[in-house]
Amino acid sequence: MQDKVLIVTGALGALGTVVAELARSRGARVASIDHAPSQSPATPDRIEIGGVDLSDAIQAKTAVDAAAKHFGRVDALINIAGGFAFETVGDGDIKTWQRMYTLNVLTALNASRAALPHLAASKAGRIVNIGAMGALQAGSGMGPYAASKAGVHRLTEALANEWKGKVTVNAVLPSIIDTKANRTDMPKADFSTWVTPQELAEVILFLASDAASGVTGALIPVGGRV
Repeated sequence: MQDKVLIVTGALGALGTVVAELARSRGARVASIDHAPSQSPATPDRIEIGGVDLSDAIQAKTAVDAAAKHFGRVDALINIAGGFAFETVGDGDIKTWQRMYTLNVLTALNASRAALPHLAASKAGRIVNIGAMGALQAGSGMGPYAASKAGVHRLTEALANEWKGKVTVNAVLPSIIDTKANRTDMPKADFSTWVTPQELAEVILFLASDAASGVTGALIPVGGRV
């Protein structure tokens, strides 16, 4: 990660914070893009761009271009921005399906489209998306979320083929991520089977590294250990 320039979307959330901090600890320069307001001033190795609605293509491009201007280039895009909803198909609201598509698919699509010209100019352009293991086989109440994350999987594969030889595009498919919010929502769950943000961050940063130059179009499950 030394001297790499990374854009992390959803960077002020539980996973995004860990990924950004781990990347900086290994010498990367990080642009953190989030819907939440910026919390820190810009420095030579970091910039926070807050208040961004990545479901809006113009806002996504403006934020990505600002990051590229600050650092002079972009080497990797980590698409973490997204959302979750638990709702059955029969009893749910169609607006939930629309919201999941907007938060999970459109944010990744718009950020990727904005970043691709910058990534193609890098000697090692990378995109890493966040899919979901639960999108491989949706359980009860997981329809809207799983369908949107399946869209992220297909977006990953399409981009990987379209940009082969120029930019690698992969996705990690976590099981349930071990966060404070998830523990609060599911207090009776077996937390030992969940993947920690730190474990997931390690896989994400590997896929963003030079060592992963031969990996593209991969959907990599992470977690669910026994």
